[in-house]
Amino acid sequence: MLRKQAFSPEKYDKNIVATLPYYEEYFKQIIDIVHTAFPIPTAWLDIGCGTGKMADMAIRNLQVEKMVCCDNSTQMIKIAKERVCSPKVDFQETPIQNLQYNSDFDVITAILITHYLEYEERIVSIRNCYNALKKNGLFFTVENFAPDNDMFKRLYLERWKKYQYKNGKSEEECQSHILRYNTEYFPVTIIEQIHILQKCGFKNVEIFWCSYMQVGILGMK
Repeated sequence: MLRKQAFSPEKYDKNIVATLPYYEEYFKQIIDIVHTAFPIPTAWLDIGCGTGKMADMAIRNLQVEKMVCCDNSTQMIKIAKERVCSPKVDFQETPIQNLQYNSDFDVITAILITHYLEYEERIVSIRNCYNALKKNGLFFTVENFAPDNDMFKRLYLERWKKYQYKNGKSEEECQSHILRYNTEYFPVTIIEQIHILQKCGFKNVEIFWCSYMQVGILGMK
């Protein structure tokens, strides 16, 4: 099951940029890759759509034929609907584990979602995404990752804490967020995440972006 998000839906957009370095860059990279890969209108599924940022950028910058945005939070869906007013976008309140599509989408995005899942839930969820993609479709996931050892874990967490402090969060807020590691979300190493995508059927898997303790991984069906 999905764990508690770091911020309330109403405060999410304001707090996330002070917490995650280069947050805007995730979306820019995805938009650029999709623009290169699909010169024709695309069918798009956004998992854990949150406040609708991915949908907003996709509709404004790309040829999107249809877009389905899913989230398990009623309030997040409400905010996303207010942000994205387009007849091309359908909002659904459903978790990633319950997806039942079959070869319906060219693009699937899952941003800051699967690190909330236990291992078996990850497998089920990512396999659902694989099944929902058309042949040669693209699956983008951006997640917090676990460093390979405790030395790097301490170093990266301290660097991340300093970023948050420099961006206006109190010492207490910074420490509280760092303590969520492996208690409220459950990161795996980059290699493990790549292996999970491969286990779920993706033959072509690459890192498309990485910084601090966040990684973007792209799988092609």
